[in-house]
Amino acid sequence: MTDPAKPLALVTGVGPGTGTATVRRFVDGGYRVAMLARDASRLEALANEIPDTIAVPCDVTDQQALARAIERVGPPKVVVHNAVGGAFGTFEQVEAETLARNFEINALALFHLARLTAPAMVDAGEGVILVTGNGSSQRGKAAFAGFAPTKAAQRILAESLARDLGPKGVHVAYLVIDAAIDVPWQRELQPDKPDDFFISPTSIAAELFHLAHQPRDAWSFLAEVRPFHEPW
Repeated sequence: MTDPAKPLALVTGVGPGTGTATVRRFVDGGYRVAMLARDASRLEALANEIPDTIAVPCDVTDQQALARAIERVGPPKVVVHNAVGGAFGTFEQVEAETLARNFEINALALFHLARLTAPAMVDAGEGVILVTGNGSSQRGKAAFAGFAPTKAAQRILAESLARDLGPKGVHVAYLVIDAAIDVPWQRELQPDKPDDFFISPTSIAAELFHLAHQPRDAWSFLAEVRPFHEPW
């Protein structure tokens, strides 16, 4: 059960790392949270474990399914677009279909989310749209040809939203996560790295919550987080 008196946050890409940590942080901060992801069983397990959460199985690239999901839960006060499509490989190694799919998840889904949620925020005179990004949104390394262009498009779209919606009372911010996130598959890829090489999903979630609650006279658009020794 969720408390309808609590403000609603909507989080896409609720996986075992940043997504789940973000859900927990917003619940702890007094929100009820709609959790969107494709894995229905994982969402149901989380909904049974975490109070004030709503499991909403949804592929964010399906515009109609996304619209149905938002109609089901109602207008959110905060949206966190954390769903991500990624790929490693040079332009000769990555298929065009992979690039297109990642664009749908990273950029086009954000476009649809904004179209579906921002009007109610504008009417209310308040609201927040947050996007989790990474260093690939700012630099096109050779092995990220199937990923970086879509994250760069996502960042620029978020900036367009921020410039449009900010004067209307809606705060849009883009969080660059310039680090390897501490999730099992990252640990397996880099087993020799010390604990402080990784960024904790809990730390990312804390920064997202902070961005969502900045005072109106001091909004950030582009924010960055990285471990203290990360070269940049």
